[in-house]
Amino acid sequence: MIMIFLLWVIFFYTILSFTKHVTGKKSNTIPSPLRLPVIGNLHQLGRHPHRSLCYLSHRYGPVMLVHFGVVPVLIISSAEVARDVLKTHDRVFASRPKSKVYEKVLYGDLHIGSAPYGEYWRKTRSVFVTHLLSNKLVQSFRDVRQEEVNLLMEKIRKSNSLPVNLSELFSRLTNDVVSRVALGKKYGGTGIDLKELTERLLRLAGAFTVGTFVPWLAWIDWIRGLDRQRAKTKKEFDEIYEKVIQDHEDKDGHGTDFVDVLLAIQRDKSIGLEINRMHIKAIIVDAFVGGTDSSSTLLEWEMTELLRHPNCLKRLQEEVRTVCKDRSSVSEDDIKDMKYLNAVLKETLRLHPSIPLMVPHETIEDVNLRGYHIPAGTMVMINAWAIGREAATWGPDAESFRPERHLNSSADFRGQDFELIPFGAGRRMCPGMSFAVVLNELALANLMLGFDWESTKDQTETDVAESTGAMIRPMLPLYAIATPTT
Repeated sequence: MIMIFLLWVIFFYTILSFTKHVTGKKSNTIPSPLRLPVIGNLHQLGRHPHRSLCYLSHRYGPVMLVHFGVVPVLIISSAEVARDVLKTHDRVFASRPKSKVYEKVLYGDLHIGSAPYGEYWRKTRSVFVTHLLSNKLVQSFRDVRQEEVNLLMEKIRKSNSLPVNLSELFSRLTNDVVSRVALGKKYGGTGIDLKELTERLLRLAGAFTVGTFVPWLAWIDWIRGLDRQRAKTKKEFDEIYEKVIQDHEDKDGHGTDFVDVLLAIQRDKSIGLEINRMHIKAIIVDAFVGGTDSSSTLLEWEMTELLRHPNCLKRLQEEVRTVCKDRSSVSEDDIKDMKYLNAVLKETLRLHPSIPLMVPHETIEDVNLRGYHIPAGTMVMINAWAIGREAATWGPDAESFRPERHLNSSADFRGQDFELIPFGAGRRMCPGMSFAVVLNELALANLMLGFDWESTKDQTETDVAESTGAMIRPMLPLYAIATPTT
């Protein structure tokens, strides 16, 4: 009898919701797909929410309200509305919603990516921009980048034209570069494999948490073991970073890696930010997690698309080899003359943003957006994947990989052109963009100069199948055959 009663309640609620949906709309009601009791629109998300939400936006528009369980979420799916959110009303949309995932895995509000908009976030971001990722400091690590790219090239040469796992090599490259820059030395393969730990952390951070959206079903997360796994991973990270900090304190050095800089700030206190060990660990996580997986994922997508489009691969090789004629490697000074290289980067970022549904925003006060009243505390998600494929912006071939479209276009990914925002824009834009881009272009250019490339199979649409999670990479490891050019 109880089950029958519950079914009738659900049926009645659904009919009532549907009636309101089709007859009760007002001019200022945000378009919204019909939702089910308890789960809201979760059943419509599928394995790849960025794709499902993009398709829903074709019907309901670029400003759409969906419900993840009991949580209302505003979905933005066009460049024009993204401009309103990230520029016109940037301050209002600059905060972050509370997240149990961040609290259990990434030091909660101390983590710059999830910290609410306020004094702590402003000062911490200033530390990133001024002390850790300034152009001067980014340039100071050019020798580190060059050395690690040279090691990557040597590993590929040793393959003797057998298939190489580029996914693994790219992941190790970015891990080693960021380890040296942020922590002072490599930590992979020394009993402390930060690469494996970072990958595990990102999987857990991207796992769907029932309790976040349906609080009274939080016990499901406990049964799934998510809470236990997250606590274990955070503990392991904490132990590693405690050792790293202790090592730096023991040597009492004045180096230029991130930990040295942060310890100097802690001692100096001149910037007005009181930081303790937990703050330092949270900032290191930002630098390490933000700079490793997303950078290697971008290289994977670039090579995937180039192998699928041999004409683009050939054109890029010709450009690199013309600029670096009679040279054995590409330097960072050479990259500025490689227009097609930059176009390949832009086209890959357009089609394959590492985080297609950008980290959620939250409104700090009521705001009027395109005639819709958005109350304070509303969660807002910007679908960068959908924006990058808008036919109104990119034309009827928006789904195609065609770097040439960027050669005569002024649109860039640095936060001023909202049709291309893989790193975000406005106050919450990724501060590590310049660091990621210079490493990416250096690595890709050297790969084009040093080897001729061949796919291990016929490239088809299935070869761009996506993984699941918050960060989207190719579903399968990328293998290719590299033949040295000299």
